[in-house]
Amino acid sequence: MSLPPVFYHYFHTPLPYARTLALQEKLHQIQLAARRASSHQDLLLLLQHRPVYTSGRRQTTDELAAERARLTHIGADFVETARGGQLTYHGPGQLVGYPLFDLARTSPPMGIREYVCRMQRMIQTYLSSEHGIRGVPSEHTGIFLDGTTKIASIGIQVRHRLTTHGFAMNVTKEPLRWFDQVVACGLADVKAGCIELATGKPVQVDDVIGGVVAAFGATYRRDMEKLRVESAGEVGEAIKALEDESLAAGEWPKYPTTD
Repeated sequence: MSLPPVFYHYFHTPLPYARTLALQEKLHQIQLAARRASSHQDLLLLLQHRPVYTSGRRQTTDELAAERARLTHIGADFVETARGGQLTYHGPGQLVGYPLFDLARTSPPMGIREYVCRMQRMIQTYLSSEHGIRGVPSEHTGIFLDGTTKIASIGIQVRHRLTTHGFAMNVTKEPLRWFDQVVACGLADVKAGCIELATGKPVQVDDVIGGVVAAFGATYRRDMEKLRVESAGEVGEAIKALEDESLAAGEWPKYPTTD
């Protein structure tokens, strides 16, 4: 039996992280309920966040107290999450992808390791085919331009065979100043890179959406269809509500405020 398409949606305005986390949870619950009738859809949300530092489940609230205070002082939000990985940054100039997938659609079900490996391969394929960027092998998850420069990260969560969270890829130089404020992903000797610096050419997040969608479909062997938000029922209503909220939030800090 052929698999149904993946429906993707790109948010044009940077989103507040906590509300986007709540959207993922709402869509997860919708998928879980609809799966009983085999009527659920696989989704790919593509977006940028307003400046935010997020922690993973390896870190405790007590361990993060001082960092939370310091990082909110420089202008970013701070959110604790249940994804894999450690402290990292998300913000404008970085493309974030949240696949909300049912790993049990295939027979046999796709394993978590295979899911993550395909995600890594998808990013590598996109960077190579669209920008001539070839990463180097690393013992760490993510895409590295060399032994000390990381351009993309992966951190996922799987519950009931349904995925949340996903990948982040630095497109412009804008995120780099924010990354410089932390040891991202627990890698003290690693700095952030981006497509703009790696190619020496101007590029915006809007420019990469088509190529990433195509690479995603090819790597996961799924047709990709743009989600029609206005006719997507409960899913579309939740997406539209977050888009309206992000527009109302206004401008965001462009650089960290340092003393």
